[in-house]
Formats: sequence, structure tokens, C-alpha cells
Amino acid sequence: MTLPLDTLINQRSEIYLITCAAIKRANQLTLAGDEELADPSVKVVPLALKQVLNKQVLYRIEEQ
Repeated sequence: MTLPLDTLINQRSEIYLITCAAIKRANQLTLAGDEELADPSVKVVPLALKQVLNKQVLYRIEEQ
């Protein structure tokens, strides 16, 4: 799996927020797993980034 660079380049949101969301999603995938990770060629971080960019998972900013 490759990184979805075309989607990343066209992203209008703040890249820092996308990065934070992808990091949190990668942690979730590491702990809970995902059926796509059954394929040994699929890596956790690119999968997490793809899911965030393709809006397969949603994220929001939490005020502290």
C-alpha cells in the first residue's frame, strides 16, 4: 500500500490536525487491529493516514 499523496496534497484542512488524527488512529489500529492488516504488505501508519484522509474515520478537536 502506498500513501495517498494525491489526497494529502489536495487536503484543505490543517495538516497538523490530520497528522495528529493519523497518529491516534495508528495507535488504535495497533491495539485493536483491522481486517486490512491481515495482508502483510499493509502497514499501520499508511493505513491510518488513508483512513483519515478518505474520511473512513472521523476526528475532532477537543478543547482542553
